[in-house]
Amino acid sequence: MFDKQNIVISENPVSKFLFSNTRSAVIWLIIRLYVGYTWLTAGWGKVTSDAWTGENAGAAIQGFVKGALAKSQEGADVTGWYANFLESMVLPNAKAFSFMVAYGELLVGLGLIVGLLTGIAAFFGALMNVSFLFAGTLSINPLLFILATWLVLAWKVAGWYGLDRWALPLLGTPWNRSNRESSLKF
Repeated sequence: MFDKQNIVISENPVSKFLFSNTRSAVIWLIIRLYVGYTWLTAGWGKVTSDAWTGENAGAAIQGFVKGALAKSQEGADVTGWYANFLESMVLPNAKAFSFMVAYGELLVGLGLIVGLLTGIAAFFGALMNVSFLFAGTLSINPLLFILATWLVLAWKVAGWYGLDRWALPLLGTPWNRSNRESSLKF
């Protein structure tokens, strides 16, 4: 008889070490600090810039979007659907998007550096990287996207040398609330 409920597929040793073993946390610490520092410095530059969050907020993002729209006309650097999104959503709301990008970069950088909600911070960093890639901007975005994706996969141990070591047991996970409740009992 074949029982579908009791099938267990074991994890390979490399994945188990990288994504579930706290001895790999030093690897993730190095990656996390690099990605976090990159986001923090980019965000700080924008937060302190007049064209992003100051009196002329939205000017920088308007220039960025107009450049991306020009790339959509020239060739396949920016796809049509993303150009439509930039033109219809981002451009009319440039000031709001300007603040979201500037403070989003800053918060992702801080979250990764202090190791708080590392998987969530890395996810939003990767989301911004994909947005920049869709807009036809390469630079460091592919590398940061790959590293952020790895940090998302390693969420259980990536923040071990950070605040996640204490925050994750207190917060628990949505799929296992009983662990959180038992860890909160004194």
